[in-house]
Amino acid sequence: MTQFLPPNLLALFAPRDPIPYLPPLEKLPHEKHHNQPYSGIAPYIREFEDPRDAPPPTRAETREERMERKRREKIERRQQEVESELKMWDPHNDPNAQGDAFKTLFVARVNYDTTESKLRREFEVYGPIKRVSSLDQSSGTVVANQWARDHWSMRKFW
Repeated sequence: MTQFLPPNLLALFAPRDPIPYLPPLEKLPHEKHHNQPYSGIAPYIREFEDPRDAPPPTRAETREERMERKRREKIERRQQEVESELKMWDPHNDPNAQGDAFKTLFVARVNYDTTESKLRREFEVYGPIKRVSSLDQSSGTVVANQWARDHWSMRKFW
């Protein structure tokens, strides 16, 4: 079929020139001549160190032992943290604590567009409210995600 193509297209399918022959750089492994015959290691044994002089091998920690050790260390570290926090904890002198904790109502899953005044208006039907705050406002830190906008706490007078 290619004999019917024009010469300019036949030139595209022309084979390349053959690869020129070059002699090999080294002899093949079976053609190499060794100057020295193969010998054993007997003459070199005196160069080895004496096994009696070598220090005893150190036993490495297995994966299970390492995991158990890390777990123990983590438990001990956490126990120390809890003990130190327990020494510093004084619920009667907490500057952030205001009033009776049993008079606090937590409201969740509130629409993001809900404001403090809307919540106050809805819940004042049940009695006077001392304070309404979002959870991100009550902690004093700005929360990066939207989670805290739908969680509110209310303190009642009861």
